[in-house]
Amino acid sequence: MLNFTLYSDSDAPSKSKPLLADSRRDFGMIPNLHGVMAESPQLLQAYKMTHQLFCESSFNDVERTIVWQTINGFHECHYCLPAHTAIAHGMGVDAGLIDALKVGAPLDDPRLQLLRDTTLALVRERGRLSDAQLQAFLSAGFSKANLLDMVLAIGQKVMSNYTNHLARTPLDEAFKPYS
Repeated sequence: MLNFTLYSDSDAPSKSKPLLADSRRDFGMIPNLHGVMAESPQLLQAYKMTHQLFCESSFNDVERTIVWQTINGFHECHYCLPAHTAIAHGMGVDAGLIDALKVGAPLDDPRLQLLRDTTLALVRERGRLSDAQLQAFLSAGFSKANLLDMVLAIGQKVMSNYTNHLARTPLDEAFKPYS
């Protein structure tokens, strides 16, 4: 088994040190995911940048949570599912919605369910949605920008989910209650 180091802002590769110091400042800790990613400063920087960009995207907190958790669930990410559950609670997302996403139960809101279904189809089909899927998505009030922002989220989550699979990233204490 390949062992990855959980770096801190003091022992990380030099280009990762300021990135991890930013993580500590922003989160009050260095998430283990960031500590693992620090092995590649470029990956850590890209991940943090795509995370920030997706947070500034066309989606609100509830919609972002649905997109993130749908991708995390598809990739069966042992780390990101509980981490984003904690994040969703911190953002004030409805607990019933958070639980439904976590266990794969249908969502009460048809529009949000469509967002989930479209995200899942986009991941499964590697970006190849049918005209009917695209029309249903747009007819529900979503936009072409939303579709492209979902691609951004997929890129972000591939970075984190795949890193967590490779490194078997241990879950932070703060996220354990949500596993």
